[in-house]
Amino acid sequence: MEQTPKAGIQKDAPFGTLPDGKTADLYTLRNASGMEVKITNYGGTIVSWTAPDKDGKYEDIVLGCDSLGGYLKGVPYFGALIGRYGNRIGKGKFTLDGKTYTLATNNGPNALHGGKVGFDKVLWDATPVEGEEPSLKLTYVSKDGEEGYPGTLTTEVTYQLKNDNSLQISYKATTDKPTVVNLTNHTYFNLTGGVKRDILDHEVTLYADKLVPVDKGLIPTGELKPVAGTPFDFNTSTKIGARINDSSDVQIKYGLGYDHCWVLKESKDSLKHVATVYEPTSGRVLDTYTTEPAVQFYTGNFLDGTITGKNGIVYKHRYGFCLETEHYPDAPNKPSFPSTVLRPGETYATTTVYKFSTKK
Repeated sequence: MEQTPKAGIQKDAPFGTLPDGKTADLYTLRNASGMEVKITNYGGTIVSWTAPDKDGKYEDIVLGCDSLGGYLKGVPYFGALIGRYGNRIGKGKFTLDGKTYTLATNNGPNALHGGKVGFDKVLWDATPVEGEEPSLKLTYVSKDGEEGYPGTLTTEVTYQLKNDNSLQISYKATTDKPTVVNLTNHTYFNLTGGVKRDILDHEVTLYADKLVPVDKGLIPTGELKPVAGTPFDFNTSTKIGARINDSSDVQIKYGLGYDHCWVLKESKDSLKHVATVYEPTSGRVLDTYTTEPAVQFYTGNFLDGTITGKNGIVYKHRYGFCLETEHYPDAPNKPSFPSTVLRPGETYATTTVYKFSTKK
């Protein structure tokens, strides 16, 4: 009988070499029940993640590449840590304490996910932490002026794999000058296991009453809109595909489907329940929790079959979904939105948990 390797963390063979000659490493975290998460210190990227189906079969439930070369060719943030600012900043500019900062723009006129060389494209320092619930601690120092952002930002992100089949991501950051910060993770999930088909039959509950509506360029208008009576109401479990193409709704039209920020319901718990996603064929259930006020729910609308991922699988339209816990997009330019300003002496600290279970 095959024995399950014990819980812990191991450093695997090198994942690949960067153009500057530095080596990217790959680490495998394993818990007592056999869940495995592989993470590279290039971009702090979750490369693979196995979760059991209703029959106990472990399969990979995230999109990604077999080697570093795939990521270097350019992928839409598969599994990566996002910073300094997750989501969009309109026109790549913001004003803080009376000074205007101009950012690297990489999404038309806007700054997206930290710029041209965001946290997803840098090599993090990695420290493995052994134990029954192993961790990988990643640190990165972003210099003052990097991608246009003020202040030297020291960031620490810890991935911890727990025995309840959850992965906890803890983010911390400090700065030596006033700046803005909005960190997240951009994993694309597909709970069919091994990415067998698109995600349109996944059933989603989103614990949110309001949406952050956007303009044609996907920049927030500044208002918050109730989701009731719209294709954005997932308070009752609904298939992703049920209303995703309802272009009579202007927000669906602008996002080419779901690519929007939902404002989470107030909660007495510090970790708010973000969403429950159920895949009926496999029986896999993903529950997401966060200390953040919002989540970007994205449905792989820009995947178009031009990327071949792990095991030779072609990632077609809507083959993955993301739950990017965050503050609101363009908050530095919207005084009514919760602030993303971080000042010297303060510590940015947020936590997100992705937890797997099954139901028959």
